[in-house]
Amino acid sequence: MTKHTVPTRMQKAPSMAGPHEGYMPGFGNDYETEALPGALPQGMNSPQKCNYGLYGEQLSGTAFTAENVERTWCYRIRPSVKHNNRYEKIGVPYWQSAPNVDPDLGSLGQYRWNPVPHTEEALTWITGMRTMTSAGDVNTQVGMATHIYLVNTSMEDDYFFSADSELLVVPQEGVLRFSTELGIIDVEPKEIAILPRGLVYRVEVLEGPARGFVCENYGQKFELPGRGPIGANCMANPRDFKAPVAAYEDREVPSTVTVKWCGQFHRANIDQSPLDVVAWHGNYAPVKYDLRTYCPVGAILFDHPDPSIFTVLTAPSGQPGTANIDFVLFRERWMVAENTFRPPWYHKNIMSELMGNIYGQYDAKPEGFVPGGMSLHNMMMPHGPDKNAFEGASNANLGPDKLDNTMSFMFETRFPQHITKFAANEAPVQDDYIDCWTDIEKKFDGTPGKK
Repeated sequence: MTKHTVPTRMQKAPSMAGPHEGYMPGFGNDYETEALPGALPQGMNSPQKCNYGLYGEQLSGTAFTAENVERTWCYRIRPSVKHNNRYEKIGVPYWQSAPNVDPDLGSLGQYRWNPVPHTEEALTWITGMRTMTSAGDVNTQVGMATHIYLVNTSMEDDYFFSADSELLVVPQEGVLRFSTELGIIDVEPKEIAILPRGLVYRVEVLEGPARGFVCENYGQKFELPGRGPIGANCMANPRDFKAPVAAYEDREVPSTVTVKWCGQFHRANIDQSPLDVVAWHGNYAPVKYDLRTYCPVGAILFDHPDPSIFTVLTAPSGQPGTANIDFVLFRERWMVAENTFRPPWYHKNIMSELMGNIYGQYDAKPEGFVPGGMSLHNMMMPHGPDKNAFEGASNANLGPDKLDNTMSFMFETRFPQHITKFAANEAPVQDDYIDCWTDIEKKFDGTPGKK
């Protein structure tokens, strides 16, 4: 169990730009933390009366009878029912959910986009979300969606939670603060954050404008992959994930709460901040992770391994070995394989691959795949290195080589990803992307023994 006690009290958004009290290490830990001494009950979850006049409330991320129950007990100033009101449906046109199949759009093929540009329009975490693809069905809680976020404006007295999904946030520019019910998480490029389904939070811009990628997971929550023969070490280590310490707001101020529920958005007016959890314990909490702590594993003699060797997090499906989503990281690493074509080989597979570039140059696409950009190779669509990457790797001196200044990732899913109208018509799609393979030459020579 990870325990933390610190007198931490969140203040009004404009005064939250300074440092806060830190994090607790571990992934899936049973944490406990309190912002006031004695606020956390000991030896039981629901005493007849909680200290400080707090209300005990449980936030469940799994069914009560799940094999691995995920839940957190919160001790808060008001129960969550006081942070609800009559909801009115609102429009958030750029945030789409599956199924979102437009018969006039063709998702079949290979796509690549330049970075979605920033705008002068004031955009918050909600209004700045731009859905690129979706897969599965939000109503049956399978599949996912991918988004670009453009955020230049902090949410003030405005709060959000998704009843549909957990969100995996991958910043590319700018620094965001997620002030959540369970504490504060600051996240910057080269880090990620996971925001659980049902968690209420407010998003502030610490450095902006901010842009990044989001994987919206409708299915089972992300977990660390099984390492199999790799054993106990390398890849992502649990201790490098950080959960926030308890912090709270006690502010009587007109506020709004927006909820995403079955792909629709609703908003309610309330009279106070809902971030009023003074103490909590459990294993259902937001976390952040520094991608620079990921320890890659690879071939040290010959052949390029499957990209699954670089999995940071996986969201399982009902089919063993086939993920609802895999989050895969391609970061700096040494290339040492002998007599081997070192970049990813040409391939097509059952999984749909959406990639994003955080910074630097990706080895299989030295041109065109730029920081902030994305690509989509849908299921069974062939793809691989362009001519320059192929020729360079085929003729390189295969001494030890440091693949440096690079960090890209992949959201991979068992489902076909359908592009949105925004991705097809407004995002800066590279119409000539398919042409990067047109100059690949026929090299076949049937002469026996000829290489």
